[in-house]
Amino acid sequence: MRVGVTLLPEHDWAEDRHRWVRAEEYGFDHAWTFDHLAWRSLADSPWFATVPTLTAAALSTTTLRLGTFVTSPNFRHPVLLAKELMTLDVISGGRLNIGLGAGAAGFDASMLGQPELSPRQAADRFREFVTLLDLLLSQPETNWQGDWYTAVGARTVPGCVQQPHPPFLIAANGPRTMRVAIERGAGWITMGNEQPGAGPDEWWAGVQRAVDAFEKVSDTAQHQLPISMRLLDMETPAAAFRSIDQFREAFGRAADLGFTDVVIAWPRDSEPFAGDERLLENLASQLDSIRNDL
Repeated sequence: MRVGVTLLPEHDWAEDRHRWVRAEEYGFDHAWTFDHLAWRSLADSPWFATVPTLTAAALSTTTLRLGTFVTSPNFRHPVLLAKELMTLDVISGGRLNIGLGAGAAGFDASMLGQPELSPRQAADRFREFVTLLDLLLSQPETNWQGDWYTAVGARTVPGCVQQPHPPFLIAANGPRTMRVAIERGAGWITMGNEQPGAGPDEWWAGVQRAVDAFEKVSDTAQHQLPISMRLLDMETPAAAFRSIDQFREAFGRAADLGFTDVVIAWPRDSEPFAGDERLLENLASQLDSIRNDL
């Protein structure tokens, strides 16, 4: 099983570069950063743009896979996004993962003055967003007229290093977005059906429900592509680990549920994701041993 880490884009690059380099040196399989205009309690704190941050990370590392966690249509247009992602895949030498989600309420959904969408509208927009992004990254020229987006002679040249494009990893907990993952994605991302204030047992029960729902949708999908990656987001308070033994247990439970990857948060001095970076370093030193124990 692969293990990744998420680094919030909150530090000046002169400082932040060292974290991304350490993520590679620690042996993590992939590293991610959030794609938001502003985020929750940190909305008035330093927060840098996602694609430039990942570009800098790509130029500072050589083997680490890098990804958006996750990009949504709340403030992205597929034509502009495709050009940026193509460029990032080229700069990284083909190390880009593209995490995609439908987008939730909050700053991203309101900062541009957008109308509030119903869940059905958000799911419809997301399907078109992913479909168009797939086309844009897979061919040199695209024309599209849909309900949500238009593209007229949109060029994506020279194209991505990874063909037909970097893997789409779709964050989905509802049946409609799960179908998008199955039909268009190389992977599925979930943090389970978490309830506020849930403890570890409740959280794992929610993960089990999410897996059951995904497999039910998979069984009935009409156009199914191979899902090569199932990533469990373990950044919720209920999943936060405080010891290596606790992580070993969680790692095994995730593997038993069929996950191929897990992702944890880089520890911060305060919430969210408060923790001791020394624990992360200790975990990294034992990753091979933990994998071999499965």
